[in-house]
Amino acid sequence: MEVPQTAAFTGCRQAIGGRAFSPDCDSVIKGCQQEACGRPHTPSSSRPITLRRQSSSPGHCRTESSPALRITRRLQVFPPPFRDVQQTLPESKTHFGKCREGNLEPGDIPFFWKRRTSRSEMALRSATFRLLASAQRCALISASRAQGTVASAKWEAEKGSEKKTVKAPAKVQFNWRDALELEGQLTEEEVMIRDSFRTYCQEKLMPRILMANRHEVFHREIVSEMGELGVLGPTIQGYGCAGTSYVAYGLIAREVERVDSGYRSVMSVQSSLVMHPINAYGTEQQKEKYLPKLARGEILGCFGLTEPNHGSDPGGMETRAKFNPSSRTFTLTGTKTWITNSPEADICVVWARCEDGRVRGFILERGMKGLTTPKIEGKFSLRASATGMISGPFGCLNNARYGIAWGALGAAEFCFHEARQYTLDRIQFGVPLARNQLMQKKMADMLTDITIGLQACLQLGRLMDDKKAAPEMISMLKRNSCGKALDIARQARDMLGGNGISDEYHIIRHVMNLEAVNTYEGTHDIHALILGKAITGLQSFTVDK
Repeated sequence: MEVPQTAAFTGCRQAIGGRAFSPDCDSVIKGCQQEACGRPHTPSSSRPITLRRQSSSPGHCRTESSPALRITRRLQVFPPPFRDVQQTLPESKTHFGKCREGNLEPGDIPFFWKRRTSRSEMALRSATFRLLASAQRCALISASRAQGTVASAKWEAEKGSEKKTVKAPAKVQFNWRDALELEGQLTEEEVMIRDSFRTYCQEKLMPRILMANRHEVFHREIVSEMGELGVLGPTIQGYGCAGTSYVAYGLIAREVERVDSGYRSVMSVQSSLVMHPINAYGTEQQKEKYLPKLARGEILGCFGLTEPNHGSDPGGMETRAKFNPSSRTFTLTGTKTWITNSPEADICVVWARCEDGRVRGFILERGMKGLTTPKIEGKFSLRASATGMISGPFGCLNNARYGIAWGALGAAEFCFHEARQYTLDRIQFGVPLARNQLMQKKMADMLTDITIGLQACLQLGRLMDDKKAAPEMISMLKRNSCGKALDIARQARDMLGGNGISDEYHIIRHVMNLEAVNTYEGTHDIHALILGKAITGLQSFTVDK
């Protein structure tokens, strides 16, 4: 049976049940909030709550236990008194109006309740009276709650507008030319040295290299030009040298080998294999005599270690040095081969085994009796540098290998950039070659290998500056850089198709050069054995019984 609209009570909160009621529809109880559990219960305003038995759950009150719900049930079970009274006693509307408006006083009991009533009716009237009597108070609570809701909504709106004003961080753009921000990790001095030498390499060396490689011509004046720029022996302190960092030296090697590995070989031999051993192991007299001239490029040096029968096994060196007590000099006998700069060198740093079994270095000057430096003909690699024979230890080799690790990546960068531009310009089947998936995959591999290699070389350079670099670190990066650079050059040559073997595109020249770079100063496999010994603690160069 329906309850009249006049029986819908506004915003009532009972101290007993702690529930709130709103008059959205007849006989509908909404928006209850229990004071006991403190949890809001807000059903949709368009859907009434069905009054049914609900099981209790943790933190919530049972629905059946609420006095308000029990009263509602009684209204549904015992409706006749209201309907009967309204039909038979019109004057009762005044009293009923008081109840509806919430103005009923505690002692003001409607006269129509004084008629004969049953016990259940009396219980219903008593509970109903309590509800009606508290209507005014509940209306005030409802208004206060409404104001709180408006204030809360306003605060949420302001908070939302504040969130909208906060700008999202800008999206970081990927720079494929410097994929891991190597530039930002360099000092201002290192950048300045790198940039000035890059300009020289591109403006002075690049125009020469094509014809120099074709005709196997070594331009001796290049050494003097490098000396004027201060890039020879750059890590040495004093004696006319720049005294810069190992990172700067690596950047120099990278820029010159971007043009040609032969030019970088000339610089590396002069700086690491000639000037470094004199500075590290020579007497003060030898340092003052040779280092300033070598730094200016006035004289050219070479380094003799490899022999015809002993390349990767310097321990089997056959060149001998015999001491002459009367003249306090040494006489050297033997042959060295594959020596960069030797046909043009003014001095030779040669390694030989002495009578006591120890290997020592000797400085030989051109013009000494019996010293010859014949040129090796017919080589198809490093044609822009002179390679010959003469006549070996290992701190010098590590310095040179460090420069090679940087330099090989410079050659790889050139091949990568050249292949990228070529495939962008070359149109096949109506689209650039660079649009093909295989081309993009190859370029992604190139970029990854170059970027990781440069980061490793930078870290190694910092360690060398701090004197914390182990020889195995240098072996690892020399091996990695040369192997990756050779693979990149081969892939780039393949991407250019038939043009890849033309020296006008320079890539085939880098391929041929890197074949030699991958071999000298320790082959790819020999460096693997050096690392293998460090990993396992077992040397595998020779097999002992």
